Amino acid sequence: MTRSSVQGEDTRQGEPDAPERAEADGKTGSEEGDGGAEAGRRRPRRGRRVLRWTAVTLAVLIAGTAGAGYLYYEHLNDNIKKDALNLGDNKVAAPTPNAAGQTPLNILVIGSDARDSEANQQLGGARETFGSTPLADVQMLVHLSADRSNMSVVSMPRDTLVRIPKCTDPDDGKVYPASEGRVMTNRSLGHGGPGCTVATWQELTGIHIDHFVMVDFAGVVSMADAVGGVPVCVDANIHSRDSKGHGSGLKLEKGTHPVKGEQALQWLRTRYGFEDGSDLARAKAQHMYLNSMVRTLRENATLSSPNKLRRLAEEATRALTVDPGLDTVKKLYDLSDELREVKPERITMTTMPNRYVGARVEPTEDAEQLFRLVREDIALDGKDAGRKAADEETKVSDDPAAADDEIAVQVRNGTRTDRLGAARGRANTVTGLLVEQGFAKAVADPSVLPSEDRTVVRYPSADLEGDAQRVAKSLGIPASSVQRSTDVSGVTLTVGADWREGTTYEASASDDRTPESAEALNGADESACMHVNPAFTWS
Repeated sequence: MTRSSVQGEDTRQGEPDAPERAEADGKTGSEEGDGGAEAGRRRPRRGRRVLRWTAVTLAVLIAGTAGAGYLYYEHLNDNIKKDALNLGDNKVAAPTPNAAGQTPLNILVIGSDARDSEANQQLGGARETFGSTPLADVQMLVHLSADRSNMSVVSMPRDTLVRIPKCTDPDDGKVYPASEGRVMTNRSLGHGGPGCTVATWQELTGIHIDHFVMVDFAGVVSMADAVGGVPVCVDANIHSRDSKGHGSGLKLEKGTHPVKGEQALQWLRTRYGFEDGSDLARAKAQHMYLNSMVRTLRENATLSSPNKLRRLAEEATRALTVDPGLDTVKKLYDLSDELREVKPERITMTTMPNRYVGARVEPTEDAEQLFRLVREDIALDGKDAGRKAADEETKVSDDPAAADDEIAVQVRNGTRTDRLGAARGRANTVTGLLVEQGFAKAVADPSVLPSEDRTVVRYPSADLEGDAQRVAKSLGIPASSVQRSTDVSGVTLTVGADWREGTTYEASASDDRTPESAEALNGADESACMHVNPAFTWS
């Protein structure tokens, strides 16, 4: 998919690069009802919000180094800003451990466009927006597989239309109501902080998020300087500046060149000049930069220098806002230690598949496919073939199942989808099947009508795992659909949209390929080079 370089754009006075913004385009929720009553509360035109530099933060975490001793100074801990992880009411259950007892790790990386300091204002421009509510203009979900063999990154375009859930600011108790209709996802940061961005992601994707890391303008430049040059490539001379002054100001000759500091920030902000001038093209450039930085940090022995490591630690900790689970340097270092185990060839960068809704975008069916792969911990590089089957064979609980007639089972009807209402009577029908097979304590629970794509059996504690697996096996439900969850109080079978009729469960053959529309980029690909729009080249 490509986006017109002018479609949906607005401008901010005095600022050199202007992405699309719902607040400034004069819309009143007319596009499929999006915006609703919130349109009347929109702030005055704030113009361009450009931020993809969070790649730097992520790369610093991935890097890790042997000089851990330099990371334990107390003043480094004091540098780190903290905020609550999830401000929403709904929680997503953590994934069930694999056969080896391992669980995946999901980290939401957020780039804030805050102009809350002199440094941020100077780098971001737009003096009239100083101190105004920041936006989450960069959102990347980093998924580290349970066995720590691979990592997947999913970027969400900042103008994706989503429903922001109700969020409560823990600092002052202020309640931000759920959005009326869909609004741009970057507005979630202004609903109490990064914890509302986390809540928004969980509502949309169904993915449990363990941590978040947030960085701002100044943090990117300082860390990029500390890391040193990162090689980037353009297929022609580029100058990101048009006749009206729009653009990041990036000026490079054709070929591969190292960029750092403010020039690195220019690369990450550039939209005018890359491909069709869209935000999607900019995301592609950010993915290339991140992959290149990971390779650079893994290969650059100079970072073992105590002085460089000390500087990098200082700049990184000052730049970050994190959740309480990452609020010390030791926790960040431990995380980086896990991330750096993944080799570049097992890192896959993607952009959430999307389609246009007016000047904005919305997730497609391919996006749900991508989210499912992350939920099920399936590597986006396609190298998990055979692993799933092996997991199925080995995932037998050590906990022996009780006798069938002693296993209490609640059955729920989760066949409702976005397009179809719940199929009538499914909980009763499946309960009857279980009773016929000897599960005398199986009962239908009509009080809860969840929505599940696939039929699933959940259990709350290890002593019920064997019982849950026994229930699943009796109905032909695969072991991968048996999940531990604190959201249930006993063995609970939820009949999903894949079993809307009939008395025999047939597990559908899942397509575990990464959608082409996700534009996957492998971390070891050194041939990637950004295409320059001929209108922004020079000789």
